[in-house]
Amino acid sequence: MSLPRLATYSLKGATKYGAVVDGGLVDLSARHAKDYPTLREVIAAGKLQSLADEAAGRAPDHALGDITWLPPIPAPEKLICIGVNYPDRNAEYKDGQDAPKYPSMFMRSPRSFVGHDTPLVRPRASHQLDYEGEIVLVIGKAGRHIPESSALDHIAAVTLCNEGSIRDWLRHAKFNVTQGKNFDSSGSLGPWLVPYTQESQLADIRLTTHVNGELRQDDRTSRLIFPFRYLINYISTFATLVPGDIIVTGTPTGAGARFDPPRYLKPGDVIEVAAEGIGKLRNGVVDEA
Repeated sequence: MSLPRLATYSLKGATKYGAVVDGGLVDLSARHAKDYPTLREVIAAGKLQSLADEAAGRAPDHALGDITWLPPIPAPEKLICIGVNYPDRNAEYKDGQDAPKYPSMFMRSPRSFVGHDTPLVRPRASHQLDYEGEIVLVIGKAGRHIPESSALDHIAAVTLCNEGSIRDWLRHAKFNVTQGKNFDSSGSLGPWLVPYTQESQLADIRLTTHVNGELRQDDRTSRLIFPFRYLINYISTFATLVPGDIIVTGTPTGAGARFDPPRYLKPGDVIEVAAEGIGKLRNGVVDEA
């Protein structure tokens, strides 16, 4: 039996949400938008799994070929990204420093992401567009000062991210990477949400990134420097987490910048970020108009 998958999409100019089933999509927004305008409200009400179950027995309303995939959560309050969270990534910096005591993190804007099967945009300002495949946690239950022991209870779902970065713009300032992480349409989220049900679902996920069919990144969540429980505890110490918040949890070694010479993305490339139990997020690349 396939895992339940819930997606946000566009059809004939209208934004909708639904469940991916064999043969297409069940339009859940047509049935529930009055109570839950978006998947963010579905999550806040704790109804993600029940709506997925409801869709399981229905025939699809739309073919997948007729829709445009969008990032699953429209306008999240917070989109927090974690840097340097796999052991080999720390070694990549070749600065002789031990693994960091605390996680590096930064915020991204929703406009910097596109959905599945929509091209990433290489900007006019720089051709150093790079890929970073990552696992994403979607918060389902609000909380502040959340203990590690109950942290996973605050997760509603998981999805994938290609946390696309403009490498030279990451180095424009002394203390931040914000500019290089927020170019319009430089990253992607999706294709869908898989409801979180139990810890074994997250404990040892294999995460890979392929570019034009070539394996570039390959690691497992069991090796994270800062595990999911810790991240939720740490972030909730300074910020109240609310339903729909997104935590992008870090990328393995193997991004294009780390090759000699670097292998940045160019128009026509296809990037596929895949994870066991979640799915595959695929995007092409185009130049900014």
